[in-house]
Amino acid sequence: MPLYETVLIARNDISQQQVDAIIDGVAAQIEADGGAVRKREYWGLRSLAYRIKKNRKGHYVLLGLDVRSELLKEIERQLSLNEDVLRLLTLRVEAIDEAPSPVLSRKGDDRGERGSFRGPKPTGGRFESGRGGRRDERSAELADNGAE
Repeated sequence: MPLYETVLIARNDISQQQVDAIIDGVAAQIEADGGAVRKREYWGLRSLAYRIKKNRKGHYVLLGLDVRSELLKEIERQLSLNEDVLRLLTLRVEAIDEAPSPVLSRKGDDRGERGSFRGPKPTGGRFESGRGGRRDERSAELADNGAE
């Protein structure tokens, strides 16, 4: 059977459990026909590049499918009729990579950078300029010179 990768975006106002229920329904259909879901990744609630049906965010899911093309067309038709699914994209691929997708691996890298040390916080008040320290040094030098 041919291999496909499908990414679907679900509305942001449904829960992750509801998204999983949609995916479970798709998986049940595929397995009943003799196919298989080889990869299943939940990418999380992410911002959309532009508004889709008044939504600014969506639940992203990646599926690696081993399914007949006729059944895939039927699944795409049913998902396009589902009001909770905003967008759906399916591509035929030569092989399904079992490693985590670049989206998930990048997500882990971003979290590591946020926790890293960025240096000491600047001292002083909220509205103090960066030149304030030099003035203090000059005034201290003038005070020392004047005291002598």
